[in-house]
Amino acid sequence: MVEPSLSLVFGYFWQIIKAWWWLPLPFLLLKPFLYFWLWWRREIWLSTVYRPILLEIKIPKEVLKPIRAMENVMAALHGVVYHPPDWWEKWIDGQLQTSLSFDVVSIGGETHFYIRIHQSYRDGVEAAVYSQYPESEITLVDDYTKNVPQDIPNKDWNLWATDYTLRQPDPYPIKTYPKFETEQEREPEKIVDPIANLLEGLAKIKPGEQFWIQIRATPLSEPDKNPSYRAFLKEGEAIRDKIAKRPAPEKPKPIIQEAVEILITGKPAKEELPKEAELFIAPELRMTPGEKEIVAGIENKISKPAFEVGIRFIYLGKREVFFKANFRLGFNFFNCYTTEHMNALDPWGKALTKIHRHWFLPLNLIYYRRLYLRSRILFRQYRERFNIFFPRTAGDKGIFILNTEELASLFHFPSWRVAPTPGVPRVEVKKGPPLTLPAE
Repeated sequence: MVEPSLSLVFGYFWQIIKAWWWLPLPFLLLKPFLYFWLWWRREIWLSTVYRPILLEIKIPKEVLKPIRAMENVMAALHGVVYHPPDWWEKWIDGQLQTSLSFDVVSIGGETHFYIRIHQSYRDGVEAAVYSQYPESEITLVDDYTKNVPQDIPNKDWNLWATDYTLRQPDPYPIKTYPKFETEQEREPEKIVDPIANLLEGLAKIKPGEQFWIQIRATPLSEPDKNPSYRAFLKEGEAIRDKIAKRPAPEKPKPIIQEAVEILITGKPAKEELPKEAELFIAPELRMTPGEKEIVAGIENKISKPAFEVGIRFIYLGKREVFFKANFRLGFNFFNCYTTEHMNALDPWGKALTKIHRHWFLPLNLIYYRRLYLRSRILFRQYRERFNIFFPRTAGDKGIFILNTEELASLFHFPSWRVAPTPGVPRVEVKKGPPLTLPAE
């Protein structure tokens, strides 16, 4: 019997490849095809159906409501905007779950509060705000980002920008308004509000300078249909149980494994008894005060309506007045929400107007070009309200989850007595909400 030669084996192998080379292509190209298909459909929907508008909120001089009133507004906005697309709307129409954008903007020292939404939600958004702040004034305005050159940075304008991320996993909460005020402490001297510090700094922005803060929030709900929200809840429960020293539930053994153990040992395996010191002490009694606070904070966060959030700010100005150190106004503001044993908001190095020198020296020859391109990208993402992973919808760090309490702490309306800053336009005459709002 003649053994097949190596060349004959390779010949058969080559014939198979020539005949069936195309077979793995559908499996390899399916994911890229779906990605570009979805991108194409979404671009059509955004250009033909989506109509964003910008609403400016002029707050009354005396805001007698506590910050908790803004949490009620955020919860109402969650219900107004939440409209996830079904299968057909997502893959054929290209519809997206729309977002809200909460902006605090200083233009030459005059500070404004804005909310950017899809135009069909205007009545619902106005009703939510007027329900808690009936003396405020809401008007439709032009987008402030269009009032500056659209090719910044250029020879006349410069900018500094960054996106933010959470220091710890999402279930850990940042510092929120209950730490700033209580219903028993409405006197201005007893309320320590980070917004007041921010407004004081923004009032010092000079003509020719601008400072923009943007908080993009996409409502999340229905964990059964939303993998990221479901993972967030499970992660929060797992961290809570770990800190509380709760024993993890044991997975049931397969029937075959149990049968084998009985055959070998002659008796079923017994559960291990806890250590003697742990028999009479409940796990929650063994936690330190700090651990109890963390567990309470995590439970509070995962129990309230949640938003997928992206936070960024831009400091820009004409080159003759541009003072780079002013970007620290944003750092100072977000640092006020830091709790070292829980969570904090930190600038994200991958979305920062800063390029680190590289160990590969030839790459440093294009250092300024890389800095320019990153600055242009950050400006475009802010202007278009894109997330930092656009055209992707999510990433690993720059998009995170905050609940209504955390959002209300970051964006709310302070009283003139708490923040007596002259650069904030306020409603002097008491007015009620317009009669055209829908009544329930």
